[in-house]
This record gives sequence, C-alpha cells and structure tokens, in this order.
Amino acid sequence: MNPRKSMTRCATVAALFVATTALAVPQAMATTSPKSTVAASSSVDRTARPLGKLGALTDLVIERLNVSDDVAASKFGTDSPIEDPAREEQVLEQVRTQAAAAGVDPDIAATFFRDQITASKVVQKGLFARWTAHPEEAPTTRPDLGQIRQQLDRLTTELLQELKNTEELRSRPVSCTVQLALATGSGAVLERLDTLHRQGLRVATDSVCRFPEATGRG
Repeated sequence: MNPRKSMTRCATVAALFVATTALAVPQAMATTSPKSTVAASSSVDRTARPLGKLGALTDLVIERLNVSDDVAASKFGTDSPIEDPAREEQVLEQVRTQAAAAGVDPDIAATFFRDQITASKVVQKGLFARWTAHPEEAPTTRPDLGQIRQQLDRLTTELLQELKNTEELRSRPVSCTVQLALATGSGAVLERLDTLHRQGLRVATDSVCRFPEATGRG
C-alpha cells in the first residue's frame, strides 16, 4: 500500500476515534442547548477549554468565530456588506507583517487567517438568513464595530503566538489531525456550538494541519 495513503487512512481513523471520544465528555460539559447568537463572545464561559495540544489554538479560533455574531449584529439592517475584499486583503497584509515579526511563516499565517475570514463570513451569512426569516430573533442592539476590531486585533496577536507555539506539532500530519479532532470536538461541545457555528469551526481550522513542508512524519 502507498505509504502516504496508509498514513492518511490511519490519521483519518485516529481522528474519528478521538472526535467521538471528545463528544463523550462528562455530562456537565455535554449540554445540548444552542449557544447564543448575539454577543456570544462576551457570554461564553471561558473557564473550560478545548482538550489536547491544540486546545489553546482552538479556543482562540472559537472566540474569534463568536465575535462574528457581533459583526453580523453590527451590520444587519445597514448598508455594510458582509463581503469586503479590500478590507480583507488589508487585514491579510497586516497579518503577514505581524507573522514575520513573531517568527511565523507569513504564507502559513495568511492561509490560516484567510480561513478565519471565510469562517466569519459563513457565520454572518447564516445569521443574516436566520434573522431575515425570523425577524423576532434579530438583534435589538448594534455592537460598535470599532470595539469589535479591537477584539479582532487582540485575537490576531494571540493566534499568531499559538501558531508559533504549535509549529512543531502542526508539521506532523497524523499527530496534528488527531489533536485537532480532539480540540474541535471538545470545543464544540464546551461552547455549545450550533450547526452554523460548527460549520464555521470546520472552515476556520481547515489549514491547521496542512503545512506546505510537511514530510509525512507522525
């Protein structure tokens, strides 16, 4: 059997096992109530964290994803678009500069943060559709976009640090895949993510274990 195919199959099986195990966390964690869809970033209990070696990184990813709820609430019913290519490229250029200063490969950082932006848009579009179909669920207050950007700037710095901290692990595809499944599986349960936000989490973590120079080490 092709060694690369064998490695990928083992990683997939291991990841599925760990993800299933993560969902079997204690009942105190495994509530089925959906997360709040407005101002979620300020209401989430931050005392419990996703499990495993990628837990800290995943925790920050989820926190950033939750900020997307506030972004959507600030834009809904206004002329502010969800898609803003010029702003997105500006953010990615800033990320490249910060990454280089933090000792993180700028290309890897840009790919990772492009995923964060895409995940945010997934959540925003989903919330817009929900609020349009159910106006009674629409936010009644409009968060300040300036304060939101300050949160995002802080998260960018912290996420870059975690990319640096997990660099060695993320260069090992099998280990990284297993650890990511553990972290995202437990994180989704801990944060009570609904279907929309779980979809966003999958998008946001898509490139975590895809190092360009990965050599197949486990």
